[in-house]
Amino acid sequence: MTEATHPASTAARPLAEVSTAPTVRRRGRPPKSDAAAPRVAKPAAARAATPGSHPEAAGPLKGRVEDQFDALPRDWKTLVAPFVQSDAYAPLCRFVDAEVAAGKTVYPADIFHALRMTSPGDVKVVILGQDPYHGDDHGIAQAHGMAFSVQRGVRVPPSLRNMYKEIERDLGIAPPSHGNLDAWAKQGVLLLNTTLTVEAGHAASHAKPFKTGGWQACTDTLLSGLAAQPGPLVVMLWGSHAQAKAPLLAGHGHLLLEAPHPSPLSAHRGFLGCGHFSAANAFLEQHGKAPIDWRLPA
Repeated sequence: MTEATHPASTAARPLAEVSTAPTVRRRGRPPKSDAAAPRVAKPAAARAATPGSHPEAAGPLKGRVEDQFDALPRDWKTLVAPFVQSDAYAPLCRFVDAEVAAGKTVYPADIFHALRMTSPGDVKVVILGQDPYHGDDHGIAQAHGMAFSVQRGVRVPPSLRNMYKEIERDLGIAPPSHGNLDAWAKQGVLLLNTTLTVEAGHAASHAKPFKTGGWQACTDTLLSGLAAQPGPLVVMLWGSHAQAKAPLLAGHGHLLLEAPHPSPLSAHRGFLGCGHFSAANAFLEQHGKAPIDWRLPA
């Protein structure tokens, strides 16, 4: 999940929709990639998605992208339907399918793992990432279909380590030894990358703009659909890429929390100290919702 630019944030304060205070932004160097480099993953066993099933979360993508759309849970299918019915859908499927057919390793195997872990009506918090991890750790793919998360057995990437540091500072929760965030997702934390596939070893390779929108059109549709649902959400927007999505979420009473990206190159410019995790829980409790238990099982 690389980040090309990061805004400065002197206070890294939560930005509710009622706030009109400007956000000062400055350009910085691209952050260190979270991918375990330089090795390209050995293809791991994975089965193609078919309706009613889904592939193993780790490893490269197999089968058709359309099959994974078809296998989405019904409520997510409804939310993404405007994209599937648009002119952007077929070109995206053809592009990713062609990459796989050409013998390229594409991650992740389960494109929509984040969506399978929670339903739209249960989402309380959205954490936006950019694109999937493009590396591996001793032959195990880092990416498994959720932003910032990695499978057990994979070293915790730098950005996620900084997220753990902030949770410890903010809430006193000791960092776990692994980077699997499924436990958050099961509580209603949607860990969504704005681009959902990537070629191994090539950061942001599937994020380049398509004439018809590509993955950005898909995830913009998901975000707009979530924003329009009843009930306020907390949305964590870290770095300029995520913050560009704020207009999709405005006007619905959601709490938008902005800070620099947790990458090692920007975390000390305001991410560490932002207090987003406690702010999210305070907002949820104010609206009669159970807070997120940010602890992760050992």
